[in-house]
Amino acid sequence: MAFLLSIRKKYWRYCRKKCHRHPMIRPAALLIFFVSVSGCALFAAAPPAKQSNICEIFRQEPGWYDHARNAQEKWGTPIATQMAFIHQESSFRSHAKPPRDRLLGFIPWFRPSSAYGYAQAQDPVWGEYEEEVGGLLTRRTHMKYATDFIGWYNRRSHERLGISLYNPEHLYLAYHEGPTGYRRGYHRNKPQVLRSAAKVSGLASRYQTQLAGCESEFRCRHFWQVWPFCRG
Repeated sequence: MAFLLSIRKKYWRYCRKKCHRHPMIRPAALLIFFVSVSGCALFAAAPPAKQSNICEIFRQEPGWYDHARNAQEKWGTPIATQMAFIHQESSFRSHAKPPRDRLLGFIPWFRPSSAYGYAQAQDPVWGEYEEEVGGLLTRRTHMKYATDFIGWYNRRSHERLGISLYNPEHLYLAYHEGPTGYRRGYHRNKPQVLRSAAKVSGLASRYQTQLAGCESEFRCRHFWQVWPFCRG
């Protein structure tokens, strides 16, 4: 029921912007929307087998390079940082959710947050993303939108908090704590969050070094991407 309500809410939010201009878009948009978001975790692609090497990740999922490169060009966050965030948040599992709390230690209870998908974006901030740059077809279980969301969020952190887009450790702290939490320094009293941010920073650095040696494989992989017109 909650899933259907979220679908309805998302559809009508989109339709308020678009459907008044073209009334006939309503039935067509609704059909396309339900088809696009009704994918089940049962049919989700398996996470990359070798997650410690970004070259192997992109060899298994070459389309992910395109998504991450597009997000980098649009928002400024390096590809390696985007992928380090996703590794930390979901281990590249498209339908990842926080584990449920246990009532009395053994009864499955509510989840601690609404985090979902590759980037573990929570409902409120995902709604902000959709309102600002997303659309009817955005979903947290697709790498295209996960990388774009991370790029968008980090751009906000850069503009609001002055964090460099080349500082993955503090970008992650702001990502985890939110702008208010980061500004107030809540992370300083959270050893686990600090360790996670340091881990993200180290992985982003390793990914960047690896990518420098293999990125040419992915820049010209399509038949229309002919040198010297490939991305530089």
